[in-house]
Amino acid sequence: MASANRVKIGLKCSECNDINYTTTKNSKTKTEKLELKKYCPRLKKHTVHKEVKLK
Repeated sequence: MASANRVKIGLKCSECNDINYTTTKNSKTKTEKLELKKYCPRLKKHTVHKEVKLK
């Protein structure tokens, strides 16, 4: 059962602007935007992925 505080987000590549990953985060405890270094399949290398809202 999912908590009401958890929000679905996408992780968008900062170089090619593709949304490659989706995840959830607790919006009450983590108010800042998530920024992770993840693998981009289009560029075939690790890049910074930033949080974006999903529809």
